[in-house]
Amino acid sequence: MPMSRDLLRLADSVLLPGFQGTTPPDWLRRRLGEGLAGVVLFSRNIVSPAQVAELTAALRAENPAVVVATDEETGEVTRLEVQGGSSRPGSYALGVVDDPALTEVIARDLGRDLAAAGVTLDFAPSADVNSNPDNPVIGLRSFGAHADLVARHTRAFVRGLQSAGVAACAKHFPGHGDTSVDSHYSVPLVGADIEQALVPFAAAIAEGVRSIMTGHLLVPSHDPNAPATLSHKVLTGLLREELGFQGLIVTDGIEMGAVAGPYGIGGASARAIAAGADAICVGGENSDEATAVSARDTIAAAVADGLLPEERLADAARRVAELTAWTTAARADGPGGHGGDGAHGLAGARRAVRVTRRSAAPSLPVTTPAQVIELSPEMNLAIDKDTPWGVGEPLAKLLPGTAVTRLTAQEAGGPTLERLLAESRDRPLVIVVRDVHRYEWQTAAVTHLLSGRPDAVVVEMGLPARTDLGAVHIATYGSAAVCGQAAAETITGTL
Repeated sequence: MPMSRDLLRLADSVLLPGFQGTTPPDWLRRRLGEGLAGVVLFSRNIVSPAQVAELTAALRAENPAVVVATDEETGEVTRLEVQGGSSRPGSYALGVVDDPALTEVIARDLGRDLAAAGVTLDFAPSADVNSNPDNPVIGLRSFGAHADLVARHTRAFVRGLQSAGVAACAKHFPGHGDTSVDSHYSVPLVGADIEQALVPFAAAIAEGVRSIMTGHLLVPSHDPNAPATLSHKVLTGLLREELGFQGLIVTDGIEMGAVAGPYGIGGASARAIAAGADAICVGGENSDEATAVSARDTIAAAVADGLLPEERLADAARRVAELTAWTTAARADGPGGHGGDGAHGLAGARRAVRVTRRSAAPSLPVTTPAQVIELSPEMNLAIDKDTPWGVGEPLAKLLPGTAVTRLTAQEAGGPTLERLLAESRDRPLVIVVRDVHRYEWQTAAVTHLLSGRPDAVVVEMGLPARTDLGAVHIATYGSAAVCGQAAAETITGTL
């Protein structure tokens, strides 16, 4: 069967590539006019909400039915607010507060901001149950470690986001929480019992979620040979037939090593469509025209060679079109406007703070300029490395004269720590960490600092597996800008 223009257009209608720059390149404009389904926006495409609105208007001028997707989870994984840090706490902090009404209103406000910027599909929420505290890629992106908790907040987030006319996308099916490998690099293995992991996805489906994202996960209980994204048994058998999901199935980044490693981007794309996926997300690191063309041509060639039924490809294209039709109708009926002044986000971050006091020493409140030492680990690829975080900046605004030092693993050696201890001898000391339990170098650095300053305040902005560090331990359950603000207010007694 030849690869006709119609077949190539059909293959294009299931692709969501990324691109470089803050304005649409010529190749993208042209391809959208030829039937490309849409795009995924990454941090590299975003300067401000106003600029994104101009960008998406330009995309829509080429194809009024364009799908504009992004990863805006709030918290650590933010795209729209990557320049200044999120004004909303992430999922784990919301799970700690455990007020579904708060989660819903924060998601609604987020949806209004996304809608105003022209985004139609948000790859959120993470419906993963983070039952493994050493998980390298989910962690704070999950609402928590218990299925029922994650389920009720997943439903609330879906309700809020979709009430603003932005399609929600529960991820990473069938659950990335109980894993110890990052699928950006290789294939994580999911345990035999996935029933608890499926609970939040079933809840999302019951709530009417418009999209579900696949995880590049090997689930031996259902398919010992292919990761979920490429598995007909998982996507069609489990998600479509057993759970009854009829919305859009979109892949996680198809360029990720777990699936593209063995098959290439094009080969993995064709296999994902054959397995039951409807849209291919591509372009996290591979974001040029050649990559998008190769994926299209490989999908079309799979149809021509009889490896991918054309009916399956057409069904996938239909579901993409249905998503666009829903977002168009929902926005026509939606409330419009922007998401407000950030008050709900800051209120949520404040409510999530937990303080553990281990000493009678009066470490709090801190009323004089402090020394802040922030220990900065290398974050996973889902989190933009330039996203602002920390306690030092907001604390310095409350206590002018506060000194802030940020150290990486390579910089946190003994001589540096001794120098900082000497410099802070007459100042309150605040040590800020992220997932200290996961990094030996952070544990060693904190131990060294506390040996000289047992009166120090420790702020954990990741998962607080340990609360026995410091005279006072403050857990924020997130490193979003509002979490740093809430911690600074706690330290100074202004919360």
